Amino acid sequence: MAVTEEDLGRRERKKRETRRALELAALRLATERGPDHVTVEEIADAVDVSVRTFFNYFSSKEEAIVGGDNDASFLVERLRTRPANEAPMVALRHVFVEVFGAAGEGWADRRLIRHRLVRQHPSLLPRHLAAHHVLERDLRRALEERLGLAPDSSLYPALVVTTAVNAMRLVVTSWDATGRTAPLVSLLEEAFLSLEHGLPLPEDA
Repeated sequence: MAVTEEDLGRRERKKRETRRALELAALRLATERGPDHVTVEEIADAVDVSVRTFFNYFSSKEEAIVGGDNDASFLVERLRTRPANEAPMVALRHVFVEVFGAAGEGWADRRLIRHRLVRQHPSLLPRHLAAHHVLERDLRRALEERLGLAPDSSLYPALVVTTAVNAMRLVVTSWDATGRTAPLVSLLEEAFLSLEHGLPLPEDA
């Protein structure tokens, strides 16, 4: 029997769901017990999959806890759907606002928990840095494609992506530190619009 596009789409969705479930289980267990007291077997059991299935998605429990690759793929997909005539920072603003708006506070919460775990458990730092590298690299490659540039032929895409990713990180951290009193998407919009306008001084400065 031939495999249809619908079958392929269903399989891909199932894979993404399994990966996400493993990430969430790893993050929950690491938060409850600390990464050193969590095993791959326990993460797999929490999702009712085999250890072999776990290793189809992750090379280690640290990679599962920190996650990131799935986030990078999703953001890149959203960037590729933006209109070709949008300025790069405008397109990235829409991507981050759309993602955080659709996911509610869950996406931000996961990022904050991961960062907290990395600060508390230095053993997670290598995987955290690797995930951050993947996110910036993949967004940069997607932006190079949008601009018709050869990979690494211009510093411009890297500058835009690094600025956007760090703006997102700073907004999420500030939003959490100030009690989450303002809508996260509003703060993202404000930050990115400031970048798009060349970082003018705020009116109350």
